[in-house]
Amino acid sequence: MNEYPGERLGLPATGPRSVARPGRRIGALLIDYVAATIIAVGFLGYDQFALPGEAGWRQFAPMMVFAVLQIVFIPTAGGSPGHRMLGMRLVRLGGGWVGLWRPIVRTLLLLVVIPAVIWDADQRGLHDKAAGTVLIRA
Repeated sequence: MNEYPGERLGLPATGPRSVARPGRRIGALLIDYVAATIIAVGFLGYDQFALPGEAGWRQFAPMMVFAVLQIVFIPTAGGSPGHRMLGMRLVRLGGGWVGLWRPIVRTLLLLVVIPAVIWDADQRGLHDKAAGTVLIRA
């Protein structure tokens, strides 16, 4: 039985390198999605009030921008803008650079939503488990 999230992974209970808790994760997700929506509205002409057949691909513009932000910022900055603003980093289990495929797999699963809301005892979502990553406090 684990006493705290991250113990099985060899991470500390609190402080730097400890597993990021749900409040920070949700806050980062909101920051990233609001930023993606602002960018989509500003540059792609997203119209949230368009009828389903009327908007075409633009109805998915915030989600596409969100995915691009994740895929670009995770390997280059160590996390999305929301992660970094709230003091978190996405790292590869075992250390090293996360590479390019891990952010892509993680983001695609995050967009599906279900893998992100199913956690293990270490508070890692299925999207992080599949990518071999863990979100930690910086």
